Amino acid sequence: MAEKLLEVKDLRISAYNDEKVEIPIVKGVSFDIYKGQVVALIGESGSGKTTISLASLSYTKPGLEFSGGEVLLNGEDVITMPPLRQREIRGANVAYLAQSAAATFNPAITINEQVTESPVLHGVMSQEEANKRAVELYHALELPDPNRIGFRYPHQVSGGQLQRLMAAMALCGKPDLMVLDEPTTALDVTTQIEVLKAFKKVIREENAAAIYVTHDLAVVAQVADHIVVLYSGEVMEQGSADEIINNPTHAYTRRLMDAVRPKPVAGMGTDVGTEHERELPAMSVENMTAGYGGIINGEPAVTILRDVSVKVENAHVVGVIGESGCGKSTLARVMAGLLPQAKGKVKLEGEELEGGIKDRKLSELQKIQFVFQMADTALNPKQVIGDILGRPLEFYHGIKGREKHAKVAEILDMVELPAEFASRYPAELSGGQKQRINMARSLAANPEVMLCDEVTSALDSIVGANVIKLLTNLRDKTGVSFVFISHDLSTVASFADEIVVLYAGRVVEQGPTDEVLEPPFHPYTRLLISSVPELRIGWLEDTMQKREMAVGIARGVEITAVGCPFYNRCPMAIEATCDVKDVPIRELKSGHQISCHLTIEELQEAEAHTQKILHGFEKVGDDKPQKPA
Repeated sequence: MAEKLLEVKDLRISAYNDEKVEIPIVKGVSFDIYKGQVVALIGESGSGKTTISLASLSYTKPGLEFSGGEVLLNGEDVITMPPLRQREIRGANVAYLAQSAAATFNPAITINEQVTESPVLHGVMSQEEANKRAVELYHALELPDPNRIGFRYPHQVSGGQLQRLMAAMALCGKPDLMVLDEPTTALDVTTQIEVLKAFKKVIREENAAAIYVTHDLAVVAQVADHIVVLYSGEVMEQGSADEIINNPTHAYTRRLMDAVRPKPVAGMGTDVGTEHERELPAMSVENMTAGYGGIINGEPAVTILRDVSVKVENAHVVGVIGESGCGKSTLARVMAGLLPQAKGKVKLEGEELEGGIKDRKLSELQKIQFVFQMADTALNPKQVIGDILGRPLEFYHGIKGREKHAKVAEILDMVELPAEFASRYPAELSGGQKQRINMARSLAANPEVMLCDEVTSALDSIVGANVIKLLTNLRDKTGVSFVFISHDLSTVASFADEIVVLYAGRVVEQGPTDEVLEPPFHPYTRLLISSVPELRIGWLEDTMQKREMAVGIARGVEITAVGCPFYNRCPMAIEATCDVKDVPIRELKSGHQISCHLTIEELQEAEAHTQKILHGFEKVGDDKPQKPA
C-alpha cells in the first residue's frame, strides 16, 4: 500500500470580528493523501477549498487563524512547527501553483531564473542541477523548443504554456506535495486539455502527490483519485473519484453534478421574443480589420482581426467563441471604440461610428457599454456601490440627488441584489455579487448593446449559471443586446441566439446557435465541441487517442494573411489549396456560414466518419477522414 504523505485531522480555521467573537471558517475537516495520489477539493466559491489547501503550507490568509486540529506532513505537524522549519518546507516539500500564471511570473525576469529559483534558494540543488532539471521538465510537459524556452520572458509564451511553466516551477525542487489551485479555470478548452494531460503525466512519472482545488467536476473526473466535497467549510462527502462521480450520496454533490457544463448541442439556447424586434440591427461590423502597433499603409503593424463581419440584432445574444489569442476581446474593443479599426465599418442602428472613442458622441458611448472580465479590477475598491452605480446615471443622464438614490436601488433590484448593498464596498461582496455590480454599472447607462468579455470565466459553475439566468432576464425585460465573449462553448450554447466562431482573427463559422451546433461543422468548431470535458473518468485518455484531437490540440495558432489559418491543425487540410488560396464562404440555411475549402458534402462525410469512430464502428487508429483528391 502507498505511504501516507499528508494527514489533515479535524482542521479548524477561524476569523474574529471587531468584538473578538470567533467566526468559524473551516469546521473540522479531515482527509488523507498518499504518495502518488491526487486529492481534489471541490465546492463552490466560499466553500473553503483554497483556505484548506494553503494549510498544507502552514499558511492562512490575513485575518484568519488556526484554531484547532493538525496537518501532518510526513508525520510532522506543519501548524505547530517553528517558523524557520515552516519556511524550509515551503517550496522544498510543498509547492503551490496559483490560479493565474500571468500574475505569478515576474515580467522582468527570464522564465528559467524563476523556475529554478526555489530549489537553489532552499539549497536542494545547485544552479547547474536546477537548470538541467528544468529542461527535463520542459520536455516532460511537452513545451515547444524545451532547450531554449527558459531564456524567454513570460510575455513571450502563450497562456497555456505559462500555466505548464508554472507546473515546472513547482516541480523543479522535487516537492513531496503540490497544491494546484484552479490551474485550468481561465484556460480555453483545447489549452485546458493540453495542460491537464501534462499535469497528469508528470505527477504519475514523478510519483508526486497533489491537492487539486477546483469547482469543475468534469475536470476533477480526469485527474483525481480521491474527492473531498466541501460546503461552507465542512466536508459533505468524500471517497474515491469513481464513487463520487458515479454514485454520489449527498444532495449537495448531486447539485454540483447538475451544474456541470453539458456537452454543447443544438436546442440548448433560449427562445427570443419578437416584442423588441427592429428593422436595423442594433450593431454591426463590416469587413473590419484591426490590430496593434499603429497603421502602416492601411494595415495594422500587428494584425489581430482580418476581414471580420458580425451582425447583432436587437434583443439578441451573439456569442463569440474561440481560443485565447483568436481576437475575441479585440473585436469587443473595436466595437466599443477603445481600438480604432484599420479597415471596415462599425455601425450602431445603421449609423456608421467613428473608430476612436474620443471621436464618438456621448449618446453613442452611452448606447455601447463594456462589462470587463475581472470585477475585482474593474470596480474601484475605495468607492461604495451607490457611487459606482451613480456615476453613469449622472454622467449620461444628469440624474442627481434623491432621484439618483432611487434609481440605484432600482438597478440593484434589476440584478437581484438588495438596496442596502448601495452602502457597501466591493471588498464586502462575493465574486458573483461583484460581477453583478460590474454588469449593473453598465446597465445604469441604459445601453442598446452590452459587450460582456469573459464575465463568467472566473466564477464557479453554480454562480456562473445564475449570472447567465440574470442576463437572459435582462434581455427579455429591457431589449438590450449582448455580445457575449467566452472560451466556454457550453455557456455560450445555453445563452446565445447566434454564435460566431473566431480562429486566428478570422470568422470560420457563424449562424444561429442551433445551426452552428449541428453538423456539418467547420473542422475547428468540431475540435472545440469535442474538447469540452465530460463528467466521465477516462474521457481525457479516450479523447487524446483520437488522432485529429491530438494533432489539433498539440499545434499552436498561426495568424496568416493567406489561405486558411487552421491549415496547420486541420486533419482535413488540402495541401497547395488550404494554405495558399482565399477561403470560400459556404452558405447554408438560416444565415449559417462556414469558411472552408471543403464543400458542405465533404464536411458532412467527415462528420459521419467521426461519429463512427466515437461509437466504435471503426478503429481509433483509422481516425482520419480521407482528404479530397
